[in-house]
Amino acid sequence: MLKLYGSTTSPYVRRLRIWLANTDHKFINLLIFSEDDRQILAAKNPTMKIPMLEDEINGEEQVIYDSRVIYRYLTDKFDDPVLNWQQENQLTLIDSANDSLVQMFILSNSDIQADEDKLFFKLQKQRVNGVLVQLNEMVAKQQFASWNYPAICLYCLIDWIEFRNLHNMQGLTELLAFHDDNAQRIEVTATDPRK
Repeated sequence: MLKLYGSTTSPYVRRLRIWLANTDHKFINLLIFSEDDRQILAAKNPTMKIPMLEDEINGEEQVIYDSRVIYRYLTDKFDDPVLNWQQENQLTLIDSANDSLVQMFILSNSDIQADEDKLFFKLQKQRVNGVLVQLNEMVAKQQFASWNYPAICLYCLIDWIEFRNLHNMQGLTELLAFHDDNAQRIEVTATDPRK
C-alpha cells in the first residue's frame, strides 16, 4: 500500500492528499518538529523534508522524495497523462512562491523578523508578489479552469497563504475567486488544515 508521509498543514503534502483522494493509500501525519517524528524523517528521507511517499517495488520498500517527483512517480504508476510544458511552468510558478513563503514562515517561527532592507527578504517578497500577480492573470485567462494537478497546487498555495496570513491578497481578485469556487470540493474540505 502507498504511504504518504507529511503534515496536515503543509501545502506540498495537501496537494498530494487531494490528488490521492480516490486512491487507496495511508496518510501518516508527522509532527515534523517533534523529536520522534524527526527520527522517522531522518531514517527514511535524508532531505528531512515532507512529503515523502513509500511504495513497495518488486518486493522492496522505495521512498520517493519531493512533491513534484512524487506526482511524476504517481503519474507513471497509474498511467495518468503527463503534464505539458505550460502546466510544468504553472507548477514552477506555484512552487517558487510556495518555497519563498515557507522560508519566510520558518524564519518568522524562529523569531527572525522579515526586514524589508535585508536582501533575502527583499528578494523573497519580490518573487512572491510577482508570481501571485502572474498567477492572477493566468486564472483570469482560464488557464486553471480544469481541476487538474496544477489547479490543485494553486488552490493549496492560496489556501495556505490565507490559513497562515502570509501575504496581503488585496487586488488578487481572480485568485481569491478561484479559491472560493473550489473551497467546497469534498477532497478540499477533507484536507482542510484548520480541522
